[in-house]
Amino acid sequence: MMPVAMLAMHCLIVAGLGGEQEYEQRFTAQAQTLDQLLHQAGPDVKSQALYGPAATLEHIRASLRDIANFAVPADTVMVVLIGHGSVDGMEYKFNIPGPDLTGSELASLLDQVKAQRQIVVNTTSASGASTEVLEHPNRVVITATRSGTEKNATVFARYWIDALRDAASDTDKNEVINTAEAFKYAEQKTKQFYDTQKRLATEHPTMTPPDVRIAVLRIGSVQQAAQRPEKQELLAKREELERQIDDLKLRKASLPTEEYRKQLQAMLIDLAKTQAEIDK
Repeated sequence: MMPVAMLAMHCLIVAGLGGEQEYEQRFTAQAQTLDQLLHQAGPDVKSQALYGPAATLEHIRASLRDIANFAVPADTVMVVLIGHGSVDGMEYKFNIPGPDLTGSELASLLDQVKAQRQIVVNTTSASGASTEVLEHPNRVVITATRSGTEKNATVFARYWIDALRDAASDTDKNEVINTAEAFKYAEQKTKQFYDTQKRLATEHPTMTPPDVRIAVLRIGSVQQAAQRPEKQELLAKREELERQIDDLKLRKASLPTEEYRKQLQAMLIDLAKTQAEIDK
């Protein structure tokens, strides 16, 4: 069966309230930088950044409803929250102008999106409190903190963006930075920050489920190929094959050895043929 191609990636980036001018400027700059990176990734990446007075609950709802109207099951949807978060009782809240966005409302909005690959990157303080409500079989949830009790301002957003700008994060050297690669890079850099500053770490990034590889950003020659319409379907097929290979490896223990080898060989041959077409 032909793998389902990723037709497009839809991204919403929101920079919330800073409380202080330093944080306001930092959050806005990070949202703008990430938006620019994604816009450069190819015509199949649709990105929008909300910041300042525009980062309201009304605008977030409207943007995610637009995504729900356009995204198809084969697409990828990514939401990135940058700023401060808090916990009111048991509910996570993302601090924005006017009424806050709760974790449960974000989950509800994303549940209306048909895309089978969803990524939430919540880089705020107390973001770990949003994990449980956001969990979904088709969704990767990445947070800057492991719980709602880690309430200090975070640095994770800086390193998540750096992961998408630094080719070193592409550990398998396929010129596609995926969720697992970007998370590991940002997690390590966050730890290094606190170690270098000789400060007690007040954030511990988490990824749920761990090690899931969803393509986030193409780089190098693959990004250049993505600009060519005739290559886009091939690139999507390659990304889907790589995902299927990862899934097969996870199921290795549950399969007879010969069946595992047979399936893996077929996928690897298909992957090699697809790469050859891309390289033409």
